[in-house]
Amino acid sequence: MAKFKEIISSDIPTLVDFYATWCGPCQTMHPILDQLKAKQKEKIRILKIDVDKNSAIADQFKIKGVPTFMLFKQGEVLWRKSGVMSLSDLIKRVETN
Repeated sequence: MAKFKEIISSDIPTLVDFYATWCGPCQTMHPILDQLKAKQKEKIRILKIDVDKNSAIADQFKIKGVPTFMLFKQGEVLWRKSGVMSLSDLIKRVETN
């Protein structure tokens, strides 16, 4: 948990992907997140949190469905959305925040 707080408190925007291994839409998002990282390079950090293995963090942020994405910078939540998203929508969200 301390490491999580350290990561989301960074000056580098951090996109947290709350997911589950059994979740089909979460699996759909894996290659899209890989493409986002390839396009954004050092502009963003992507952190994947398995809600089944990290229930305390999922509970803290009231994650009710997966996938849920949260964008943090300096510990602040800039944006949050649940469900499958396109690469272009993710890029737009990251660049406008």
